[in-house]
Amino acid sequence: MSNTLPDIQLVVRPGIVELGWGHPDPALLPADGLAAAAALTFAAHGHSALAYGAEQGPGRLLTALSERLGRLEGVTPPTEQLMITGGTSQALNLLCGQLSRPGDVVLVEAPTYHLALRIFADHGLRVVAVPGDAQGMHVETARTLLQILRSRGERVAFLYIVSNFGNPTGASLAPDRRYALATMARHEALMVLEDDAYGELWYDAPPAPTIYNLMPAGPIVRLGSFAKVLAPGLRLGWMLADPALVQRCVRSGMLDSGGCVNQFTAHMVASFIAQGQLDQHITNVRNHWRERRDAILAVLARQLPAGCTWNPILGGFFVWVRLPPHLDTQALLPRAEAAGVSYLPGARFFAEGSGQHYLRLSFSLLPPQALELGVKRLGAVLRKAC
Repeated sequence: MSNTLPDIQLVVRPGIVELGWGHPDPALLPADGLAAAAALTFAAHGHSALAYGAEQGPGRLLTALSERLGRLEGVTPPTEQLMITGGTSQALNLLCGQLSRPGDVVLVEAPTYHLALRIFADHGLRVVAVPGDAQGMHVETARTLLQILRSRGERVAFLYIVSNFGNPTGASLAPDRRYALATMARHEALMVLEDDAYGELWYDAPPAPTIYNLMPAGPIVRLGSFAKVLAPGLRLGWMLADPALVQRCVRSGMLDSGGCVNQFTAHMVASFIAQGQLDQHITNVRNHWRERRDAILAVLARQLPAGCTWNPILGGFFVWVRLPPHLDTQALLPRAEAAGVSYLPGARFFAEGSGQHYLRLSFSLLPPQALELGVKRLGAVLRKAC
């Protein structure tokens, strides 16, 4: 009997150029380098790497991360502020359990990462959207909404934001707004969860300092991930937070029962970093994705009809396209797929279901030739619809 159960999440349909998946290209994943790191881990740390891990994560990876962040960003976090996670999604799920209770409010930027909305819904949280623009969230609007909600007696658990090259817009929070948000977090005693999955994937210049680095003693949690910069199948990330919150998470029942979420993987990544391979790999994939960014922007300018606009893309994986307001991208999706191209409709990224005339394209999965073909097909569909 053949095994029809899938091995990976990605589903590629014959004849369709998949511009909806925000996954790294499997061809860019460093299988050989990670195999060497795994062999080194077995040789030097085999017994500890295969044991139940320390709840906070193996010390050698925490130390390597602290030193690397200091070298790249000029701010070296103490290891007691670091914790290894199973990636951003697992960290969000853990933090929801620690910081919220059903019925609480979460402030998010509009639009925001659509699967974070799923996690918040799993915990019974009510999402309130904060509008933004190409410079990111309107911080003063967030402050006003926070004060209104609190005046009604509602409990706001935290604010969630993708600060660099966000999903879906590709926008980064402007430097002055970062400082304003960090200041607001402290003055209003509001916890901010800063999702920084894309911060190292810049194509023209590094982003501004993170919200966390602007106020490391404030009520701010920074979430990092190896999913985009290394490999999503590792299911590994990290969290920077106040040591008291780190210890709350470390003492959770899940970690008390199982220890570090991915002990062997964490040791393997520590070996990969120790060999100097992580920086080299990130430089390599950054060059590939810069080429793909340039390719998709060029073909968008040639193929999309008048009235379609998009933000400049300085990093990350995504292009956020605004269509003429009479078009509904959810309704258009079957026509696009029949023409051999797919995307994600914009409404998925809004808690209240607006955004019908937006769509998200990803350039991370496919080479330039496939991106050109997909956008050409999309342009033909949109020209007919207009």
